[in-house]
Amino acid sequence: MKRIGSGARAIKLIEPGTRLGPLHLPLWVWAGALCAAGLATGIAWIAAERIGIERLHDAGTHKLDLYAASLESALGKYEYLPGVVALRTDVVALLRNPMDLDLQHAVNLYLDEVNVQAQSSVLYVLDTRGRTLAASNWNEEASFVGMELGYRPYVRDAVDRGTGRFYGIGTTSGKPGFYYSQAIRDRGQVIGVAAVKVSLDHVENAWSRGGDLALVVDANGVVFLASDPAWKFRTYEPLLPAAAAGIDASRQYAGVQLTPLRIAMESPAVNGSRIIAATPDGSPRRYLELSHATPEPTWRLMLLMDYAPVNVLIRNTIAFTAVALAFILLLFFFLHQRRRAIKESLAAKEALQQAHDQLERKVAERTADLVATNTQLNREIAERERAERVLHKAQDQLIHAGKMAALGQMSAGITHELNQPLAALRTLSDNARLLLLKNRTDEVQNNLALISQLTERMGKIQLKTFARKSPLQLSRVSVRRALGNALALVEQRLRAERIVITQDLPDNDVEVLGDANRLEQVLVNLLVNALDAMQGARARHLHLIVSEGAGRVSIAVRDTGPGIAEDVLPRLFEPFVTTKEPGAGLGLGLAISSGIIGEFGGSLVAANRPEGGAEFTIEFVSAAETHDA
Repeated sequence: MKRIGSGARAIKLIEPGTRLGPLHLPLWVWAGALCAAGLATGIAWIAAERIGIERLHDAGTHKLDLYAASLESALGKYEYLPGVVALRTDVVALLRNPMDLDLQHAVNLYLDEVNVQAQSSVLYVLDTRGRTLAASNWNEEASFVGMELGYRPYVRDAVDRGTGRFYGIGTTSGKPGFYYSQAIRDRGQVIGVAAVKVSLDHVENAWSRGGDLALVVDANGVVFLASDPAWKFRTYEPLLPAAAAGIDASRQYAGVQLTPLRIAMESPAVNGSRIIAATPDGSPRRYLELSHATPEPTWRLMLLMDYAPVNVLIRNTIAFTAVALAFILLLFFFLHQRRRAIKESLAAKEALQQAHDQLERKVAERTADLVATNTQLNREIAERERAERVLHKAQDQLIHAGKMAALGQMSAGITHELNQPLAALRTLSDNARLLLLKNRTDEVQNNLALISQLTERMGKIQLKTFARKSPLQLSRVSVRRALGNALALVEQRLRAERIVITQDLPDNDVEVLGDANRLEQVLVNLLVNALDAMQGARARHLHLIVSEGAGRVSIAVRDTGPGIAEDVLPRLFEPFVTTKEPGAGLGLGLAISSGIIGEFGGSLVAANRPEGGAEFTIEFVSAAETHDA
């Protein structure tokens, strides 16, 4: 590194072969790069997971259709057998003569022959009480003949509704199976039941060879068919007491202890599937759960796709994204260093040319430049000092003006807060004096009670309320009481100006969340505004409407005045905006009222009615709705 010149004008030249220094980038560049890398990784993660889930969903949906078809085929080919048996005349004769042993033997042989041909498990006939009269396994050790099976639901369903369907474990054989039943009728009367038991072991064996986890769950959440034996006779959802009692009464899963699978849903359903975590063998695993309808409306056929391929796809995608980001980062470093090298090389050439030109100048010229520069600097320093003094003075004036503006707005707010109670106090005291002359002491006491409430309300108006924002404690406020108190404050004026009042109130009292004093202040302000608006109107009708619905309560104040000017309506709730004559109002009432209702969590809106006049609507959260939640 060489330096040409001296003092402030020395110029550095980079010699050939000089190594560039470390890469120095602003902190925001590194932060932005880190955020971009995190965002890219997150997007890659989400995209990979979505693609993986879609692949699992598509593959599982196709497999689930095949499983559903196999189950429907296995069940459907045996459904006709009870109907065939019910048409047999010797079966009807046996039910009419259950003690005829020859007839019983003939029916046993017939049922055995049909059962062998149909390849079902057991085919049998029962009376209406559930006692087995004949069965295809009559000559076996676990014969059904003579057994009382009235506790089984399929027997009662066939007697009551004509047919029955049921899955359970045999109490005699201990083997599970599906039962079809049909009522046997003779001359329009149900005299017995024909039933067939079908084994579904071949369905489970076929499913287990597929390598997938396929389940069939009954209405109580019990897994009774599964391609994996570890899942069979486990509860998919918590077993309710009523369901457990029903299972015990019907002996549906006799001899088997139903243990929970501890299924936990990890994400909401997407396209009819959801991601779950299950622990059938003590170790949690994640699956994509797909469901399909079955011939039995109370059953659910489910296919649990292992979530591991999605995790593998996510890991591979994240790894590829990391490699791509590293490559981009290295490429950026290389281009940035190359750009620095070119820039510094050009700067060195330019600096060398400037140094050559500077060496040609005379010392006097350099001295003159330095003197001129020094003079200019002194002039700029003096100008800057003067500008700073002017700036400080302007700041002091702005601070003083801000204090005066805040003081003026605070005093205007206090004046507005006190005007309405003072006017009410004057009216109530005048009425009390007249009532005393008429010896109407009860009404005088009522007026004095109202005067006491108003003075208490005026006493709560403090400077700190206007100086800073304090948290508002909300409570349950009766809308009917608040309206009554507000109307009492303007009652004298209502009578004097002959205002017709109409109130539409619910039969039951309605409560909202707010502050009673502040709500009455807002209502009085809206009532006074309505009365002011109707001073020059022919019809003076004040309509108050309270309604409740969908967890909200609204109070509407309608008048028959001239309405609100269209140019004023958008700015109506701004401070110091008023349509009254100069000196008749400060323009703070609606601004303060809107702020109070906003603190309650509600809203105050104004609109012109099509038939004339203005309407102000207050909307609150219902206290009943909040309490229920």
